[in-house]
Amino acid sequence: MTQAVVEPPFLADRRAAAAAALAALELPSFHGVPGWEFTPIEGLELDSFAPAAAGDEESAAPLLELSTEGAIRASTEDPGPGAPVVMPLALAAERYPEVVEKHLGSVVADAESPFIARNEALWSDGLLVYIPKGVEVSEPIIVNTVHEVAGSALHWRLLVVLEEGAKAEIWHQTLSADAEAEGLVNGVVELVVGAAANLRFVDAQALSESSWVFGSQRAVIERDASLDWITLGFGSANGKIFLETKLAGPGADARVTGAYATRGRQHVDYDTLQEHAAADTTSDLAFRGILGGRSHAVWRGMIQVDEGAQRTDAFQESRNLLVSRKAHADAIPGLEILANDVRCTHAAAIAQVDPEQLFYLRSHGLDEAGAHRLVVEGFLHALVERFEEGPVRDAIAAAIDTRLQLTLAA
Repeated sequence: MTQAVVEPPFLADRRAAAAAALAALELPSFHGVPGWEFTPIEGLELDSFAPAAAGDEESAAPLLELSTEGAIRASTEDPGPGAPVVMPLALAAERYPEVVEKHLGSVVADAESPFIARNEALWSDGLLVYIPKGVEVSEPIIVNTVHEVAGSALHWRLLVVLEEGAKAEIWHQTLSADAEAEGLVNGVVELVVGAAANLRFVDAQALSESSWVFGSQRAVIERDASLDWITLGFGSANGKIFLETKLAGPGADARVTGAYATRGRQHVDYDTLQEHAAADTTSDLAFRGILGGRSHAVWRGMIQVDEGAQRTDAFQESRNLLVSRKAHADAIPGLEILANDVRCTHAAAIAQVDPEQLFYLRSHGLDEAGAHRLVVEGFLHALVERFEEGPVRDAIAAAIDTRLQLTLAA
């Protein structure tokens, strides 16, 4: 959803600075830049993808089937004092400059990479979700970003700001209008979770399996605030997503759950960071993936405990199940600890389907195909157990079931 507006000077200045910075930012080399060793992008010609606006939300089939009754969607209308704001970002920059100028780019900096700088300079679609102090939004906020023009680049941004004591649930999906079209999607997500605020953020990607996807997603969580972040990566052909949380205030808590299911020659790459910047903070990250065909998945995770962040409690795991002998996964956990009173643990595993599990199920009457499917379903559905019963759990379980059918059939 877009509306013609005159950009305020601060936004125009940000675009100009990012455009100037692009000249000095080269694409990362496949073998030369830490973090990019496993994701080949030497064949990527960024300039061959002309920028284009997003399509209508209704032009793409959703990955997550949600009840829209009572849901909140983007609007160009001012909601009134004290009400939540869900508005196109360019329009919000004009009407709520005190919010946008303060927070836009405060979580994800444009100088970090050529993808972020390009997004800063060229974004055409974006959204502000702003929940004022003490406001609790009972209905989900639904946002769909749709790549529509074949062969184009879609640069989009999502800025979420919850002030102190606010509460909200946001569902975001990145989709393709044409399931076969090539293209490039480059997104930036900034989540600002104020003191004692509570945010659940569900982010699902189901782009065309002929497209590139790049993303920089980062959250800052203040004192006694909590973030429940769920991410699903089922589409695209290649790319890389940075997914980072910073626990900036004492008592902050982050729970991050990720799932992917790949097939064919898909390549997915998640680079996660749990930065504990204050004392008495907790984080729990779990990623699971199913890989079929000749697909490849990379997960690189880092728990970073800053100086003074005593009594940190952090956990991360990545588990991958290969349902094809030609599929491949890399799982690289890491710890960087600068405090001496912490509990930090990690786990990583890559395996084929266990023959003993298959034997056990077949001995109880299942045929080979049925036993194989039951093992795979149980592996990925273990993530679903992290959610309480309700719409989130039901929608994610249904999406996983649908995707597994495609992955196992390939």
